Amino acid sequence: MSIDFTDSLERVPVRIVDTPAEGARWVARQVADLIRAKAAAGEKCVLGLATGSTPKLLYAELARLHREEGLSFQHVVAFNLDEYYPIEKDALQSYNRFMKTQLFNKVDIDPANCHIPDGEVPKDAIKEHCAAYERKIGDAGGIDLQILGIGQNGHIGFNEPGSSIHSRTRLVNLENSTRMANAYEFEGMSDVPRLALTMGLGTILKAKKIILMGWGSTKAPVVQKAVEERITEQVPASLLQTHDDVQFVVDNLAAAELTRFKSPWLTGDIEWTSKMIKKAVVNMALHLKKPILSLTNNDYNEYGLSDLLVERGDAYEINLQVFYAMRDSITGWPGGKPNAVIPA
Repeated sequence: MSIDFTDSLERVPVRIVDTPAEGARWVARQVADLIRAKAAAGEKCVLGLATGSTPKLLYAELARLHREEGLSFQHVVAFNLDEYYPIEKDALQSYNRFMKTQLFNKVDIDPANCHIPDGEVPKDAIKEHCAAYERKIGDAGGIDLQILGIGQNGHIGFNEPGSSIHSRTRLVNLENSTRMANAYEFEGMSDVPRLALTMGLGTILKAKKIILMGWGSTKAPVVQKAVEERITEQVPASLLQTHDDVQFVVDNLAAAELTRFKSPWLTGDIEWTSKMIKKAVVNMALHLKKPILSLTNNDYNEYGLSDLLVERGDAYEINLQVFYAMRDSITGWPGGKPNAVIPA
């Protein structure tokens, strides 16, 4: 089930789903609908595809749609975002092998239409290889739909923080945080390549439509930055705010830092329940690094809680209400007092 809030501070459309599986099914339907529409018009469907753990469920669902519902990939042309460098094509961790295992070998796509940056190209031929990759995308008519994941540091593809919005397919250095996040694919971080080939941000932003997926609590902080804060090359995913047709699809855990959930009182009128009051006041105290009983009317106003003052009165009274609620939830029994009712 998706959640649609009109009251938010988000600068791009965000679809929130209960589970990654639900999100993957929704994205797969968007991909399938586009493939079928293009085929009906006698046109190729050009897809930009991501790798890593995020799109695995998507590829499994696309394979199911092919197997059980007859979704054909005969008119699909695929361009992958990235590849480690150097790495052999049949290496266990190569994205060439990943795409064959996860999708290409499970559908009827023409191998000649599967394009992946070459991790075996000689270093002195990399610039020409990257330029040729860009030309192939252009010759195919450009990417109709680009699928993305998002790194914990905001990278998309292997475009690390600081990458130019105008960048094209190229060889890049990988940040240690990225190598650490991907170490599970190797025997350890020391075995993760320090370099990679990646489509550039400029290449990605030329796609006609973009869908970015993000699952899990580790992605929550960067999802919030990418969709709510100002555009900056230090958070590459935030540059997607400049695109005319982009959709974020995240699960509840990845959406947890969005203002509509973390601080809903900043997005519009809300019902001030005891639980919501406690959440707002505790968050304010933590943010201001002040004891709850020291919070003032001015603190409430500056933190965006003036509506709470209007509805519930002076800061002193609200502070006491929250303080007593927290005090009454504390027990001296290590495992909790038997039959005790803990206040919300």
